[in-house]
Amino acid sequence: MSGSAPNPHATADQVEAAWEDTKLAQVLYHDWEAQTYDEKWSISFDERCIDYARDRFVAVAGEAGWPYGRSLEIGAGTGFFTLNLMLAGVIEKGTVTDISPGMVEVAQRNAEGLGFALEGEAADAESLPYDDDSFDLVIGHAVIHHIPDVEKAFREMLRVLRPGGRIVICGEPTRRGDFVARRLSRLTWWATTNATRLGPLRGWSRPAEELDESSRAAALEAVVDLHTFEPSALERTVLRAGGVNVRTATEELTASWFGWPVRTFEAAVPEDRLGAGWRMFAYKTWLRLSALDKAVSPVVPKGLYYNVSVTATKP
Repeated sequence: MSGSAPNPHATADQVEAAWEDTKLAQVLYHDWEAQTYDEKWSISFDERCIDYARDRFVAVAGEAGWPYGRSLEIGAGTGFFTLNLMLAGVIEKGTVTDISPGMVEVAQRNAEGLGFALEGEAADAESLPYDDDSFDLVIGHAVIHHIPDVEKAFREMLRVLRPGGRIVICGEPTRRGDFVARRLSRLTWWATTNATRLGPLRGWSRPAEELDESSRAAALEAVVDLHTFEPSALERTVLRAGGVNVRTATEELTASWFGWPVRTFEAAVPEDRLGAGWRMFAYKTWLRLSALDKAVSPVVPKGLYYNVSVTATKP
């Protein structure tokens, strides 16, 4: 891996500067999150997450072209999407990038644990350090809403793709879906943290220092999420960047109404209070609701769903 070293403990001066520098904020916040990101988002490399990653890919891009020989992921985080798609047989050889050196470091460590050799580099998605026509596939998961110039990033993805190669970007927030999810999360946080101050429920409260999130970089969370998307507008952005065969798919309506409060509740109470039974209940309920959302999708407008994915090919 090349690039600067991870910085999980931002100084007060760095945090102050980051309020005026979006990309610095992205680096500081995601370096801070890197060591606990997998736990926070229940990321694993087993059947549950392999199925999730593969299904997200198939929902927007289908199964044609598998396996892709050489893949690049932008904003790869700890390697969730690339590594699970490698385990699913979608990708043969993976390369990951992220603006956060800490995330790339964890992704490569995760790959080593799975027996994969994963190339990785700290890089800006608006200026990728690769030659033209280098990859068969460019992917991303929950990333472009962090990128200041989304169209420029798609131009870079298309530049490094070989002719006929495919872009697949999944898990981006829609405008209306995000509006609902954030308000459900805030309400859940307020209700949980207040209820657990009461005598009978104090054993369910996290220590104050954990709730306060002592790391200065945590204060940057509010500035790293830059965009939400209307599916049709996202398609037009990719077309302007030069993509063809552009299409979007959306998912998670009732599943997001359930999932976001669950994740918020889990963050607000001690982990040892929630056993395997709780996690299985949450996962199976999410699966049932996701199936319901898919069933009603022909009659529900795309923009009401929480997640939008987009795919395109290079001419």
